[in-house]
Amino acid sequence: MIPTAIMFMTMAASAMAQEKIVYLHDTVFVEKPAAAEEVPVKNNWGARLKESNVHIGLDLQAKYVWRGMEMMTDEAAPVLFPSMNCQYKGLYVYAMGGYAINGKYAEVDLGASYTWKGMSIGFNDYYYPTVNGAEDEYFKGGKNTGHWLEACITYAPEKLPLWITVSSFFAGADKYVNDDGDSKNAYSTYLELGTYWEFLKSNRISAAVGMTPGRSCYNGYEQKFKVCNVDLKYTYNVGFKSGWTLPLSVEYIYNPVYDKSYVNFVANLAF
Repeated sequence: MIPTAIMFMTMAASAMAQEKIVYLHDTVFVEKPAAAEEVPVKNNWGARLKESNVHIGLDLQAKYVWRGMEMMTDEAAPVLFPSMNCQYKGLYVYAMGGYAINGKYAEVDLGASYTWKGMSIGFNDYYYPTVNGAEDEYFKGGKNTGHWLEACITYAPEKLPLWITVSSFFAGADKYVNDDGDSKNAYSTYLELGTYWEFLKSNRISAAVGMTPGRSCYNGYEQKFKVCNVDLKYTYNVGFKSGWTLPLSVEYIYNPVYDKSYVNFVANLAF
């Protein structure tokens, strides 16, 4: 999910206005110009002010669908995603929450990635607590942990309109029960290939196909190769006079594994 920086006014008058002479009832007054407001150049710690690398955002999804999977099946409701991220050169660190407006779903995600010449390597911690359970505590969940730990590699060439993503859960709650009744790590892997077509003002159509090569959470832990996500999205950027834009998206999603189809609306507010 991509932030937009907040701009601050830093321009001041280059020279003071000249004194203005006012004649009032034959009395001459010299009207002094108002002093220009001083623009601070240092913060309260004494460091020089500069544009912040930290940004915030709020996304809204009418239907929470991720990688072709419906994430909230019972008492489904729109989900809000507040987020905070820090970007410095190629490094990106974020914290994001997911909360259904009816209070029936919660999620907390942390992650970091580094991008160099179109290649991005990242690690994510997806945490899905139960609404009223105590066994999936954040730090003491143990075998009942609500964490899903993932490593992810994405390649998006700078001169080609496409991306390739490979991600795998390497620890946490991603488990299946084998024939002996033992709980084992599934190492669920997701592969995605996508492309896009851009229009004026960064509006775009994107298409992606996601698949899983074997036993995983994406195919119900069956030992089969499956296409699990077909996604077609159109994004329209609403422009404002201030220069700020509001991306609005509608996407058609089809999951061949469960033969389910969705039409979703997404709004991305970034500051």
